[in-house]
Amino acid sequence: MALFFSHWKACRVKQEERKKRIKDLDPIYHEPLSKYDVEILRRPIADLIASVQSGACDPSDILVAYSKQALKAHATTNCLSEIMIASAATWAKQCNRKGPLAGVLVSLKDLVGVKGWDSTIGYSAWVGHPIKEDAPLIRLLRDAGAVPFVKTTIPITLLSFESSSDLFGRTTNPHNPAYSPGGSSGGEAALLAYGGSRIGIGTDVAGSVRTPSHYSGVYTIRSSTTRFPKVGGATSIPGQEGVAAVCSPMARTLADLETFWKAVVSQKPWDYDYTCMNLPWRDVDLSKKNLKWGVMWDDGVVLPSPACKRALHSVVETLQNHGHEVFMVPAPSPYEGLKIASQLLLADGGKTVMQPFQLGETNDPGVRQARIMFALPHWIRRLYVWYLRYLRGDEVYAGLVEGCYEKNITEYWPLVAQREAYRRQWFDMWNEYDLDFLLTVPNALPAVPHGGMKEGFKSCGYTFLFNLLDYSAGVLPVTHVNAKLDVLKGFKARNAVEAGAYQDYDSVEMDGLPVGVQVVGKRFEEEKVMEGMKLIEILLKEDGKVYNLLNT
Repeated sequence: MALFFSHWKACRVKQEERKKRIKDLDPIYHEPLSKYDVEILRRPIADLIASVQSGACDPSDILVAYSKQALKAHATTNCLSEIMIASAATWAKQCNRKGPLAGVLVSLKDLVGVKGWDSTIGYSAWVGHPIKEDAPLIRLLRDAGAVPFVKTTIPITLLSFESSSDLFGRTTNPHNPAYSPGGSSGGEAALLAYGGSRIGIGTDVAGSVRTPSHYSGVYTIRSSTTRFPKVGGATSIPGQEGVAAVCSPMARTLADLETFWKAVVSQKPWDYDYTCMNLPWRDVDLSKKNLKWGVMWDDGVVLPSPACKRALHSVVETLQNHGHEVFMVPAPSPYEGLKIASQLLLADGGKTVMQPFQLGETNDPGVRQARIMFALPHWIRRLYVWYLRYLRGDEVYAGLVEGCYEKNITEYWPLVAQREAYRRQWFDMWNEYDLDFLLTVPNALPAVPHGGMKEGFKSCGYTFLFNLLDYSAGVLPVTHVNAKLDVLKGFKARNAVEAGAYQDYDSVEMDGLPVGVQVVGKRFEEEKVMEGMKLIEILLKEDGKVYNLLNT
C-alpha cells in the first residue's frame, strides 16, 4: 500500500511544485502582453539576435515576452513540465550578448539535462532527483548566448505519439484540445505552435520530433546520429543503439530553424559532446542542378489518409509545375524496415522502459498494448501468428507480431546484420535513381484523438523507417484538414494495423488540424534537406498555397 501511495504522492508534489513556481513568478510575467511583447514575439530569432548584439534589445525583455506567451500556452494545452523562468531571469542578464544565439529563448524537452532540475520523463520515481551537471548541449547554448527557460511535457516511456503521464497530465493540441499534439516531443510542438517559444529541443527515435511537428504545424529536421549534441539527458532505454535516438531542434518557422541549426554547428558541438562528428555547416546551392524528387506514396502498411495524401500531392504538383522531376521510386520494402526497426528498438521485450514504474502508475495505451503482446507465452504467440497469417490472410500484422518477443544475443546480432543489409538496399536505390530527395507523409493520419495510440502505436512506419536508415529528414506544415475535401470514401483496410489506425480518422472532427510533408535526404544532409524545405515553401507560396501558423 505504501508503494501505491508513493506514486500518487510524487505526482501531487510535482504538480504542486509546478503550480507554485508559476504563482511565485514576478508579477510582470502574469501581466497581459504589451505592444512591445507582441512585437518581440513576431520577430524572427535572427532579428532578435542582431538587436541583442547591437544593444538595441535586452534579453530580459525577450524573456518576459516569451514567458508570458509560454504560460498562456501552458494554461491552454498543459505543455510545460519544468518552469525555469525565475532562474532564466538571472541567466538572461548574464548571457553572452555577442554570441551567435544572443538572447534567444530555448525551450527543452523534459529529458534534456539542466543542472539542478529534474528530468523525470514522466516517471514519478524520478521526482526530486535533479541533474547534477548541464548537458553538453546546454553548455554550448549558454556559450552561444541562448537562454533555456522552460521544459516541456512528454509521454511516460517516450514511446508514443501522444504526450500524457500521471506526473504531468495530458497535453493537448493547440489547434483542437480533443487531439494530441504528438509525442514524444509533444509539449515542445504544442508550445511552438502556440507561439510560446520559437526554438525548442526534442529527440527522435521513431518520429518523436517529426510526428509532433506534423500534428501541431511546426518545423523540424531530424539529424543523423552524431551530427547534433545528445549526451547528458535522461532516457527510458539506456544503452539502446539498435535504432539510435537523436537530439534535434524544432521551430515555429523554417527561417528560425535554419538560424538555429547554423548557430549550433558554428559553435563546434564536437568540442562539447564526444559523440559529435567534426562536420561544419556546408552551404548548399540547389539552383545549379536539375533536382530529382522521389515519392513514396505508401509504406505498404498504412495507406495515407485523404488529408495527408492531399498535402503530399500538393507538394508534388507544385514541384512539377515549376519544372522539377518528381517520380515514384521503387523503394526497398518499408514494411521490412518496420519489422527490423521494431525488433531492434524493443529487443529487450519492452522491459527496460517498465523498470522505473511505481505501483499504480498509468502506462501509455500504445506501450501497454505492446507489453501485452510481448508477455504472451511463445506457444500462444505462434498460434496467434498462424491465425493471422493463414485464417485472416494478414501477413503484415502476422509478421510484426512474430517478432514481438525478447531477443537473446544470438538473435539480436542477426537483426543488426539485417539492418545493415537493408541500409545497403536503400543506398543502392538512392544512387541508381540519383535522388536528391525523397518525399512522403510524416504519418498516415493527422493528429490522433486522445487515446488513439491504443491502436495507432503500430502506425509509425513513415518516420521510423528513416531512424533505421539514419537519414536526415525534415517536416514542414503544408495545409490543414478540410472536412469536405478529405472525406474517406470506399475504404477497406488491408491489414489489422491499417484498420486500427483508421479507427481515428474523421475529416469532420479533424477539420482545421495541421498536415505536413516529410522531406528526406541521405545521412548527414541536414543542410541539403533545409534547402529542399525552403524551396518547397517558396514554391508553395508562389502558387498561393501559404500555410498559416496558428495565431494566438
